[in-house]
Amino acid sequence: MRAVIQRVSQASVTIDNSLYSHIKHGLLILLGVEHADSDEDVQWLSKKIAQLRIFYDHQGQMNQSVIDISGQLLVVSQFTLHAKIKKGNRPCYIQAAKAEQASKLYQQFVDQLRTDSRLEVKTGQFGSDMQLRLINDGPVTIIIDTKNKE
Repeated sequence: MRAVIQRVSQASVTIDNSLYSHIKHGLLILLGVEHADSDEDVQWLSKKIAQLRIFYDHQGQMNQSVIDISGQLLVVSQFTLHAKIKKGNRPCYIQAAKAEQASKLYQQFVDQLRTDSRLEVKTGQFGSDMQLRLINDGPVTIIIDTKNKE
């Protein structure tokens, strides 16, 4: 699994010109699932994100997690995170999981993040054409790949 985590002051998902979901201060998580991902990837990534200390404490240090600040979470599926561009100019998505597997692991990740964070987790709509709006706070953007554990 690959995730792009952005600390946001607000973020929203619009589908067919209608607001689908919205959060204020918290994390926008773009999640890409690849065919080799498993339950272990879901559990590791969820715990890592829930405990990621990228919010300021009272001393101005990034030392608090989304849990510590009672922030909000928004998870949006994005298979294009697994694009390969080694050859030519057209991205190849061969590493991305097929829709059935990706949808299952995406939902499993959302459920696990709810459990690990004990916070409400809002989502996009898997497989839909979505428009995202966000205000990146900081900006703070972190990329995590469960295969590299970095």
